[in-house]
Amino acid sequence: MSDLDIQIPTAFDPFADANAEDSGAGTKEYVHIRIQQRNGRKSLTTVQGLKKEFSYNKILKDLKEFCCNGTVVQDPELGQVIQLQGDQRNNVSTFLVQAGIVKDNIKIHGF
Repeated sequence: MSDLDIQIPTAFDPFADANAEDSGAGTKEYVHIRIQQRNGRKSLTTVQGLKKEFSYNKILKDLKEFCCNGTVVQDPELGQVIQLQGDQRNNVSTFLVQAGIVKDNIKIHGF
């Protein structure tokens, strides 16, 4: 048995590239646009992940042009979150693209 060269396969880590510091994974900061169902046909759109340099109140004022009401909420885990009434996902995403945020950095969640 000593003449046989036995090769033991090493464990393959599929997340090795994602965990590497120099790969650049996780360096993108995404803007998440989500919808939450309230009761009945009512829904709530939340915008999370905008940079802290932006004035959330001015952004909210511009977003209210879509005939909806909204507010800025301070969440302990997520930071500041913009909440809008209704399903405003498409309107918010087009507004953010026109404002200069790259479309690849915007993630739209929901049904």
